[in-house]
Amino acid sequence: MQTPEAVMVYGAGGHTGGFVVDELVRRGLAPVLAGRSAERLAEIGARHPGLERRVVGVDGPAALRVALDGVAVVVNCAGPFLDTALPLAGAAVAAGAHYLDVSAEQPAVQQLYERLDAPARAAGVAVVPAMAFYGGLADLLVTAALEGERDADSVEVAVGLDHWWPTAGTRVTGERNTATRLVVRGGRLVPLAVPAPTGLWSFPAPLGAQPVVQLPFSEVVTVTRHLAVGELTSYLSAAPLEELRDERTPPPPTGGGRSAQRFVVDVAVRRGDSVRRSAAEGQDIYAVSAPILAEGIVRLLDGSHRGTGALAPAEAFDAADVLAALEAHPAGLTTDRSAAPQRAR
Repeated sequence: MQTPEAVMVYGAGGHTGGFVVDELVRRGLAPVLAGRSAERLAEIGARHPGLERRVVGVDGPAALRVALDGVAVVVNCAGPFLDTALPLAGAAVAAGAHYLDVSAEQPAVQQLYERLDAPARAAGVAVVPAMAFYGGLADLLVTAALEGERDADSVEVAVGLDHWWPTAGTRVTGERNTATRLVVRGGRLVPLAVPAPTGLWSFPAPLGAQPVVQLPFSEVVTVTRHLAVGELTSYLSAAPLEELRDERTPPPPTGGGRSAQRFVVDVAVRRGDSVRRSAAEGQDIYAVSAPILAEGIVRLLDGSHRGTGALAPAEAFDAADVLAALEAHPAGLTTDRSAAPQRAR
């Protein structure tokens, strides 16, 4: 049996899961490796001999309950999250364990908020979906830009990538997630216009001005979970989106190394006549999700998180504190809160 501080990484044999395991081991933790494939768990286990492995699917509640014995925090890196998030998070709550995931899927995050908030509160645990590059990072940046305020007239989130080498899991999730994407208009979640509007966004270095298309991810759901926003619009740079849609685009490198991909997440928050900016720049969207998750994990383990129930990342954790920790991380995430960015046009 594991110690009460045990962390289970579900999907540990996947691309993002491997980064998460590496990061937790670097921090001195001994995560339980879990997932559906014994073969893939053996591969990551060979990189970290001695870590316990538990092979279990998400379609058997009894087996999941046994697999969660002794676990304090469950980390879900196994998409599509429309299939895995609710059963795994539900099992975690029933076992009295906290839950985090890396979901970019709006409907999966909405399901957890709607169905597990009350059970998690009753169990005294936190359910924090989208604690990752998509969803969580923008949520943290927007909240930090507000500097303690809880509302904004408008929020724009622009994600810029110089390339996108998608994992097999990203491709499967894209095929599975056919739900209408949501934005915020008039303080309400509404469907994204079809066709999706386009524009031009002036990103900070190293990307500069890039054509963008409106493509909201889970940040729309996480931000509106705890902040009152009149308008929320999300953009993604257009060129890497075409790479994602091209079946010939290769996957990222395997073996635990980061890809050469560079990213910028740039947010503009308007309250009255004031426009505040917060941005983050770094390398490899999959790899950077590991330290983001780890910052949440350590705060759940030491009790420095805020509240219980189904929470947004910046609702559960102090946004400025997490961003400062990420900036000090060896992964080299750089954050900037200075002049407002150029709006999409």
